[in-house]
Amino acid sequence: MSYLETTKDVYRDAALTPDIGLCCTTNPIWQLPGLSIPKIMQEMNYGCGSTVNAQDLVNNPKVLYVGVGGGMELLQFAYFSRQKGGVIGVDIVDEMLEASRKNFIEAEAENDWFKSEFVELVKGDALNLAVADESIDVAAQNCLFNIFKADDLKRAIQEMYRVLKPHGRLVMSDPTCEQPMNDRLRNDERLRALCLSGSLSIADYVKALTDVGFGTIEIRARKPYRILDPKNYDTEELIYIESIEVAAIKDPMPEDGPCIFTGKAAIYYGDQDYFDDDKGHILLKNQPLAICDKTANALAALERDDIYISESTWHYDGGGCC
Repeated sequence: MSYLETTKDVYRDAALTPDIGLCCTTNPIWQLPGLSIPKIMQEMNYGCGSTVNAQDLVNNPKVLYVGVGGGMELLQFAYFSRQKGGVIGVDIVDEMLEASRKNFIEAEAENDWFKSEFVELVKGDALNLAVADESIDVAAQNCLFNIFKADDLKRAIQEMYRVLKPHGRLVMSDPTCEQPMNDRLRNDERLRALCLSGSLSIADYVKALTDVGFGTIEIRARKPYRILDPKNYDTEELIYIESIEVAAIKDPMPEDGPCIFTGKAAIYYGDQDYFDDDKGHILLKNQPLAICDKTANALAALERDDIYISESTWHYDGGGCC
């Protein structure tokens, strides 16, 4: 049995019998005016963060969500795209699609504004999306891509890139790990299906996105997630896993490489009213400016004694140098 078949089995069982905390942490539930999320959707929230952010969801966007879970994030996306078929949910597991359909009936009863027709549920594969080129404003996946091995991960990201409109956004939440894992953990199909042993380092995760062509990467959150300890797992050392929330934007790739925002800022505190690096970055005196890592490195190379560059906060919510 392949690791993808094992994953299907895990989530088929989770669809038939909701398993609270199956693979992921319990996350805060978005509280929005007029939005009521059925309890069953919360119990089937098999994600490690949130991919729903109001700043991405303006002007009734066309949304694609891969790996539907119990439908909670599909409902949240529909809140911002109240149109027939405004949200497309794709899943390979029949039982998960059927569970979501039933959950949407409950959502209709609890939300006067919601209609099941806002969400189109489609059986499909993340590696071969039955979605037209450049037809999607916002694509999302939560705790899915970390399951894939390298070749499948590249294919899944390429598919998301293909279906996004220019400047469209791929919003994701996935586990990451900065420590090496042994091959026994990496090849444990169930641990991979449970969003544990497929975790990449943040650098490798970002590289997988930029290699496909995404010109801008925003790391919006970085949070504690799981521990793999020697008593319970096949490892000689304790392994710490985090989760990150990331937006990859289909901007053109700059000639000098992608803009990757990890929450750094620059503050100019010199004698003038502002500092201009003649590369499009103007630092007003004593006003922090969010900068991508590329700009941070370029400013640091100037070796000025009147510019402070912060460390990465691993939180970025827009604005800044690019």
